[in-house]
Amino acid sequence: MRVIDHFIGGSSYASGERQGEVFDPSLGKVQAQVRFGTSADLERAVAAAREALPGWMATNPQRRARVMFKFKELVEKNMDDLAHLLASEHGKVVADARGDVQRGLEVIEFSCGIPHALKGEYTIGAGPGIDVYSMRQPLGIVAGITPFNFPAMIPMWMFGPAIACGNAFILKPSERDPSVPVRLAELMKEAGLPDGILQVIHGDKEMVDAIIDHPEIHALSFVGSSDIAQYIYSRGNANGKRVQAFGGAKNHGIVMPDADLDQVVNDLAGAAFGSAGERCMALPVVVPVGEKTANDLREKLIPAIEALRVGVSTDPDAHYGPVVNAAHRARIESYIQMCADEGGELVIDGRGFKLQGHEEGFFIGPTFFDHVKPTFRSYQEEIFGPVLQMVRAETFEEAVRLPSDHQYGNGVAIFTRNGHAAREFAARVNVGMVGINVPIPVPVAYHTFGGWKRSGFGDIDQHGPEGVRFWTKNKKVTQRWPDGSVTGENAFVIPTMG
Repeated sequence: MRVIDHFIGGSSYASGERQGEVFDPSLGKVQAQVRFGTSADLERAVAAAREALPGWMATNPQRRARVMFKFKELVEKNMDDLAHLLASEHGKVVADARGDVQRGLEVIEFSCGIPHALKGEYTIGAGPGIDVYSMRQPLGIVAGITPFNFPAMIPMWMFGPAIACGNAFILKPSERDPSVPVRLAELMKEAGLPDGILQVIHGDKEMVDAIIDHPEIHALSFVGSSDIAQYIYSRGNANGKRVQAFGGAKNHGIVMPDADLDQVVNDLAGAAFGSAGERCMALPVVVPVGEKTANDLREKLIPAIEALRVGVSTDPDAHYGPVVNAAHRARIESYIQMCADEGGELVIDGRGFKLQGHEEGFFIGPTFFDHVKPTFRSYQEEIFGPVLQMVRAETFEEAVRLPSDHQYGNGVAIFTRNGHAAREFAARVNVGMVGINVPIPVPVAYHTFGGWKRSGFGDIDQHGPEGVRFWTKNKKVTQRWPDGSVTGENAFVIPTMG
């Protein structure tokens, strides 16, 4: 059986007696084993980073950008292989896997402009003969812990800006689909990145804790569940690290009475069920405003959901594939039962879905609930599967309040033709990312990504200008060049209130 090794010091490294299983979700069978590293393996990676770091920090930003340009070229050249490898371990369809890679590449494109993004500020003549300027400098050795649902995009969101800023990066990817992160590190080496600047080390909670506690790792970025995000944020801060930790979500789509319902249905089909709902920016809750809007939307939604095709990841006609493993499928099915028990109307039940020839695959059919109440635990918690819940709102005010009061605040969308309603909603809703007639409002790479409340812990978002801020420290310099006068008229005096 194939064994997935670490990537340390620029080469494959086989270490770790404990191993995890990597499944083929379409077949429901183990296809590989991934080694779980130890604290000694992490120490080896830190040592390699320590050795390589001074030379990389001293490399000028333009030359670092050239490595990013070459890496982008290599990823594009290997796009099909990466997408198929990703789909084989995650289960998402190949077209969706290409999108996973492409959205990561967009942050690499931003990182190609790092010479401009790293420029500091300068004030000439801040005082007599005094200039003040700032410079952004790398933190040193940093790390990222990434989830299973985007094994290409989120690692590139992290290591692209971090490395371009001059840091050495240690990546701990999800043990469920670890092959693509290793392949990305190999392509970075091929692009000219020095050995030790990007390394991949596998593991579970033992490795996560080792990274959090290591004194030479100065910053940590995490994406995963909210409970783990809060744990990593608290423990990392206690260890003096800079931490950004992004958690779960329960994104709402508000549908106003004047919305184009055909567009809404089309958008919901992709946003709620694409990638089997395994996205932190999925749209699993739809909130029609008014009884007529709800009834009209439901009438259009049911045939659209029933027409969705579930298939293996390589099926070009499939709208989505299996979920990642049997445990996650069981978790999703338990939430379906929970919502039904709580009083939700189970309009379409996707449990028990079997695909001919792939009966052992981890499939779930699309599921749709109506008349879900905000008091339901199944509404309050993240399901992370192909399940859409309809929560009916009587008024616009109630529709604004639902996502604002929810424990998660990642993304939200409003569908309307009314510019005033859209503007009012965007200004008032207590959520970090807002879409107006856009169902999955992930900002483009030169803006920043991040949710509020229990969707995000930390003060700085991912990628874009915020990413540069996170992976650097700002040094301020006040300089003066005396003219040699011995009379003292140009002596430096601390300004005082007078």
